[in-house]
Amino acid sequence: MAHDRRGGVPSLDLLVTFLEIYRAGSLSAAAQRLKVTQPAVSGQIARLEEQIGEPLFVRTPQGVTPTQRAVVLASHVGAHVDGLRAALSADGPALGGTVRVGAAAELTALRLAPVLADLARRGVRVHATHGLAGDLLSALAEDRLDLVVSAVRPTQAAVLAEPFIDEEFVLIAPPSLAHTIDSGRLAAEPVAALAHLPLVAYDAQLSIVRRYWRSEFGRRPPNRVMMVVADLRAILEAVVAGAGISVLPRYVAAPSLRSGSAVELHRPEAAPLNTLYLAVRRGAPANRAVTVLRDHLQQAARDWGSL
Repeated sequence: MAHDRRGGVPSLDLLVTFLEIYRAGSLSAAAQRLKVTQPAVSGQIARLEEQIGEPLFVRTPQGVTPTQRAVVLASHVGAHVDGLRAALSADGPALGGTVRVGAAAELTALRLAPVLADLARRGVRVHATHGLAGDLLSALAEDRLDLVVSAVRPTQAAVLAEPFIDEEFVLIAPPSLAHTIDSGRLAAEPVAALAHLPLVAYDAQLSIVRRYWRSEFGRRPPNRVMMVVADLRAILEAVVAGAGISVLPRYVAAPSLRSGSAVELHRPEAAPLNTLYLAVRRGAPANRAVTVLRDHLQQAARDWGSL
């Protein structure tokens, strides 16, 4: 449990109220869930903020946005508070129904599937949808999805999001192409040293590759694009087969890097990162299965560290 700055432990009621606000994204929606008045909810969160010694939410016209302190607190106490509530309530809500999840196909296959499978084992029907982040967030805002892991920061007023985990990007090549690079020139003139190598890209805009080149080398890649395939796992297989070089999240490339079938061409001082966000709708109806999934994903992210 979270200790306040005066050494006490916030009451269960205060933490329940905090979690309802955090999950609903507004004081009024939390009050409806708890079947109390909005002033009562405001008073309880003010008491908790006073105990902790810092604000937990920033008030906005759309509702409230959690501070970083609130994100940490929710990830630490959410599952415990839910367990206590279930234990104290003989008719506590059981898991069931359907949870609609949106995420990239590669992330679902390589990281999310075990967490989703655990929910399915507990009697929840899980519908996973794959697509671009913008499309998934629109579906979330329109109540066609319940939770989205987004590769871009959500901007929709109807969506409540928090940082989930960072994915690290690596520049990889098959050993046969890596041997054609002059290491001295790579250190001094990386763009020129790599310019003769063909690229395997996710899209025609070179979105992932271009961002790596600009952040690490200060310009767009001049390389020829020899293959475009909108699947990160297929890109890895193409690189291993010798089609060219590419940039991938480390969690996708890791098996081939470990086996030696692909090598990391460039090791920057600070790894290029992209933050993924965990997003739900503001004020969405209480759904215990969505809450459990959200908490389990947060715990999994702490175990992973980064992607």
